[in-house]
Amino acid sequence: MPEVSERVRALHAQMTLEEKLAQIVGYWLDQGGNVVAPMQGEMGASQKGSDAVAEITEHGLGHYTRVYGTRPVEPVERAAWLWNEQRRLKRETRLGIPALVHEECLTGLAAWKAATFPTPLAWGAAFDPELVYEMGAVIGESMRQLGVHQGLAPVLDVVRDPRWGRVEECIGEDPYLVGTVGTAYVRGLQESGVHATLKHFIGYSDSKAGRNHAPVSAGPREIADILMPPFEMAIVDGGAKSVMNSYTDVDGVPIASSAEYLTDILRGRLGFDGVVVADYFAVAFLQVMHAIAADRGEAAAQALEAGIDIELPTGDAYLEPLAERIRAGEFDEAYVDRAVLRALRQKEELGLLDADAFEDEPPTQIDLDSPRHQAIARRLAEESVVLVANDGVLPLNRRESAPLRVAVVGPNAHRSEALQGCYSFANHVLGQYPDHEIGFSIPTVLEAFQGGAFAGAGIAQPEVVFAEGCTVEGADTSGFQAAIDAAQRSDVTVVVVGDQAGLFGRGTVGEGNDSESLELPGVQRELVEALVATGKPVVMVLLTGRPYAIGWALDGDQPRPAAVLQAFFPGEGGGLAIADVVTGAVNPSGRLPVSMPRSTGAQPYSYLHPILGGPSDVTATDPTPLRPFGFGLSYTSFQYSDLAVDGEVVSDGTFAASVTVSNTGSVAGSDVVQLYGHDVLGSIARPVVQLLGYTRVELAAGESARVTFSVPTTRFAFTDRRMVKVVEPGDVEVWVGSHAAASAADVAVEESTGGAIVSEKPIEKTEIPGAATPRATVRIVGDVHPVTIADARIVDVEVVTA
Repeated sequence: MPEVSERVRALHAQMTLEEKLAQIVGYWLDQGGNVVAPMQGEMGASQKGSDAVAEITEHGLGHYTRVYGTRPVEPVERAAWLWNEQRRLKRETRLGIPALVHEECLTGLAAWKAATFPTPLAWGAAFDPELVYEMGAVIGESMRQLGVHQGLAPVLDVVRDPRWGRVEECIGEDPYLVGTVGTAYVRGLQESGVHATLKHFIGYSDSKAGRNHAPVSAGPREIADILMPPFEMAIVDGGAKSVMNSYTDVDGVPIASSAEYLTDILRGRLGFDGVVVADYFAVAFLQVMHAIAADRGEAAAQALEAGIDIELPTGDAYLEPLAERIRAGEFDEAYVDRAVLRALRQKEELGLLDADAFEDEPPTQIDLDSPRHQAIARRLAEESVVLVANDGVLPLNRRESAPLRVAVVGPNAHRSEALQGCYSFANHVLGQYPDHEIGFSIPTVLEAFQGGAFAGAGIAQPEVVFAEGCTVEGADTSGFQAAIDAAQRSDVTVVVVGDQAGLFGRGTVGEGNDSESLELPGVQRELVEALVATGKPVVMVLLTGRPYAIGWALDGDQPRPAAVLQAFFPGEGGGLAIADVVTGAVNPSGRLPVSMPRSTGAQPYSYLHPILGGPSDVTATDPTPLRPFGFGLSYTSFQYSDLAVDGEVVSDGTFAASVTVSNTGSVAGSDVVQLYGHDVLGSIARPVVQLLGYTRVELAAGESARVTFSVPTTRFAFTDRRMVKVVEPGDVEVWVGSHAAASAADVAVEESTGGAIVSEKPIEKTEIPGAATPRATVRIVGDVHPVTIADARIVDVEVVTA
């Protein structure tokens, strides 16, 4: 049984079976017809309305599901209702226990009028855990003010296939990047008094062909070494309080019924001591989708025994169906007791068992989109914009002559929804309430150009013209001519294309919106090519939730855009950030958190591949990405020199790697310095390149800094043939590069520069600009070192500006 306080144990001892079961379920008061969960219509048929609240909560209640996030409600009015409801639970139920309130908070609190931040894929592109921590903290503060106790975020699934619709909810394809950024979010949220929920444990993103809920065939080593580390880090380093199960099955076993993963590994190996909640309807899905349970009672028994403590969003299985099995002597009530004790302990930690809980007054005014929210959202958006290509047209403030007219065109140029992810309130809920305004300021890209972007870059305001050109989806080209006319009459055209995030067919990306193709949706490619054909310079801006195969816009001899910017749903400050990057008010510093695919047929692909996972003479298929993980351009240039590493380290130790980073250009800029490594000889096939650590460095023109990484050898840990995680002795190579494809094998070094990189050889079909140091060798000595939790070891970084 879990370790709990005397108060919790005494409370539990008083409980009837009905009162116990009530504490381990949720209730979705406003479920209605707004579909925001898989099979919600079928699963919610028995749901009662708000007039039945007293009946529903007769024995108490574990969770209220999405009090603010299911329909547009005035936050202050809803808070008043919630405070009264919590007081009623204390007054009218026998044990007087308030309900825990949970909400979605992946891109900010999913509530009407609340700030919308960049989607997690943009967090990854920013490579800035400290800023993500600030975002998590301000989101948590808003939630706590409204009486929300638990947030269903972050998503720690490692991207394995860009065809998967939920890629936009993920942070990236590298486990260490996902772990460090995700852990920062957990810390920010929880230090504000809201429990974070890690999603989705485990394997969800590795589904076959990137299809939502599809089976997973990942081996235990891939799960342990690729998919597990972010969860390890968030639990060990972040102290995460809650975990949500994955919908999928792994090798035929649904995770919702797996004691191996939810108890033996999660609690036994990783040391998790919090509460496991079911993804919505996941318990019932054991019957209706996985077909491993004959009825809801059997589904409840399997899930509870496996380790799911709380059934969400409702009590379809854990209430009467489970009670019947227990009364019939077919299930051990001890599993219920285990879950109830964990649930009560969580409520105690959150202050819900205190005598004065909800004795204070609810907020009478609250700003869910304060200047602080807006500033963080805009900064994160700015840092996440990735400059993928530039022939010199950008920034506009450095052109020989300032533009007199700028055409801003495309289906995403003037839609605020195009800046927001699937779990933003606007796209998740508000789209089904067309009579409601969005409730906060979110300038579109067009509005940003019409506003102060040019003045901020020191340019006289040009005339800005707009034409939609086409929609995100569909084959209608009737708007092309208006867009072409606007481009021909302008000095520069900014065409904004990409995705519409949504749910279950309501969009091109998002939950349930998986794709068979990685071509831009609809006729957007044709629109861009028509604009390029005018001969006027075209800047293509991608507002997407996944990377697309855009080789036609980047490589080859055909006419193509003069510049390409990638933004992953950058939130309420995204339109402003894009305009500032284009005009030159902001120097781009985002880096790709996922490889940019060459083709749909080359998927799934990960930069963390062994030799035979890349191009070779034994296959005609080339999976080499168009642009590699970690890639991103700047309006200045950076060079790396004088790499120094410790030559030898014991297998359970730490080694230092230092490099000088210099801004060799004419303007200030931020560089994401990336330390990479390669295990030269392993007992199993090892990746040809692996991110070891990273940091952001801001440098003025001509300025240099010495960056020192303190790297634990456990960054090279892997699961060996015995299925034991170890650090093996032997040589490892380390180097600093501007992206995952930049290494000594790909670059030319000019001696007169003191070892600084001045150019790169072509990589596959195109030359990819970047910089790197020659590789240095570190020898790991000693015995094979077994490690219990390897990748939770953070790389410390020291930056000293010269």
